[in-house]
Amino acid sequence: MTLLTLHPLTYRDGDDDPDEVVVGRPELGEFVELPRIGAEAVRLLGDGLPVAEVEERIAARHGVELDVAELADALVDLGFVSTVDGEPVSDPAESRPASHLPWLAARHVRWLFGHTATVVWCAVVLAAAVTCWRRPDLVPAAEDFYWTPYVGFAVLVGTALFSVNASVHELMHLAAARSYGAPARIGFSTRLHYLVVQTDVTAVWAVSRRDRYRVYLAGLRWDSFAVCLAVLTVAHAGLPAGVNRVLAAFVVVVVISMVVQAQVYLRTDLYYVLMERLRGRNLYQDGIAYVRHLGRRALRRPSIDPVAALPERERRGVRIYAVFMAGGCAVALGSFALFGLPILVQGVAGAFDGLLHSGTVLRTVDSALVILVEGALQVFFVVTFARVHRHWFRRSRQASTA
Repeated sequence: MTLLTLHPLTYRDGDDDPDEVVVGRPELGEFVELPRIGAEAVRLLGDGLPVAEVEERIAARHGVELDVAELADALVDLGFVSTVDGEPVSDPAESRPASHLPWLAARHVRWLFGHTATVVWCAVVLAAAVTCWRRPDLVPAAEDFYWTPYVGFAVLVGTALFSVNASVHELMHLAAARSYGAPARIGFSTRLHYLVVQTDVTAVWAVSRRDRYRVYLAGLRWDSFAVCLAVLTVAHAGLPAGVNRVLAAFVVVVVISMVVQAQVYLRTDLYYVLMERLRGRNLYQDGIAYVRHLGRRALRRPSIDPVAALPERERRGVRIYAVFMAGGCAVALGSFALFGLPILVQGVAGAFDGLLHSGTVLRTVDSALVILVEGALQVFFVVTFARVHRHWFRRSRQASTA
C-alpha cells in the first residue's frame, strides 16, 4: 500500500468558484486549484492514509470513484511530497533561492498596513494635493531633475535616489507579503528595455484575492507617500534652497517610476491588480494575442480571434485589458514627452558642453560621469537580460547547429 508524506501545504477556498479549493506550498510558490473532493483526498493523504484507503473513503462518502494514484503522481510532480513509502523524494525547493529577510514576521510589519497607517497616508496625500493646487510651482517638472549645473553629479544623485526608493518600494512588497506570513524574494530582471528590481510574491496565492491587493499595491502606496511627504517638506519645512532642489529632483524621479506602473503591458504592479479585477487566468498572453489579432485585422489580413473560445467573463476581461494596454502606451509616450526626452536632451547637451567648453577639470570629470553612469546601467541591463533569458540563447545555438 502506497503511503505519502506531504510537505506542509495551505488550503483555501477558490476566489471565484465555491466548489474549488486552492492547495499550495508557499515556500515553493506552487499552487493548484482542485475540486473539493480532490482537496479532501490530499488532506487524507497528508494525514498518513494510504492511497487505496483514501480511494475507498472518497467513494464511501461521496459515491465518486477518484483516481487517487494519479492524484498522488501529480502531487509528486508539483513538489508537494517529501517521501513515498518512506523513500525521500527530491525537493525542488532545495534549488530555489531562499526567501529574503526570513526573520521578518507578520507581527513586525502588519502595522504598516493597518487603519492608523492608512489614515496617515490619506492625510499626507490629501495635504500634498491641496498644497500643489495652491502652489503650482511645486508640481513636478522635467527641469527639476537637474538641480545643479553639474549634470553628471545630478544624474549620479538621481540614480542614487531612484535606487534607494526602488529598494524601499520592493521592501514594501516583501513586507506586505510577510504580513500574511508569505515568503518573498527581491531580485533583478528586465522588462522590454527596462532594468527592474522585482519581488517574487508568488506565495501570496495562499491568501484570498482581496488580501493579495495589499501586496500588489504596497510599492505604489510607499511611492505616493514619499512623493507627497517630499512636496510638503519643500512647501512648509523652510529648508535651504539646495535641499529643496534635491527633494524636487527626488519627486521627479519617483513620479517617473510611478508612471511606469501604468504600462500594464510590462506586467507591472498595476497589471497584477488588473489581472485580479478582470479574473484573467492568462491575461498577459491572451491580451498580447488579441492585440496582434486586431493588428492583423486592421491590415486586412486573415486572422482568427484568439479569445473567441474563452468563457464570456475571461473574453470580456481580455478586451478590457487591451484597452488598458493602449492607455499604458499613451501614458508612456506622454511621460517620455514631458519628462524623459527633456531630461535626456538637457543631460546630453550639458555633458557635451562640459567636455568641450568647460575649461575646468571638475566640469570635464562631471560630464564624463554622465557617460560612465549611463553606460554602467546599460551594461547591467544587458548582463541581467542575458542571465534571465539565457534559455533563448541556448535555443538559438541549438538551432544554428541543427
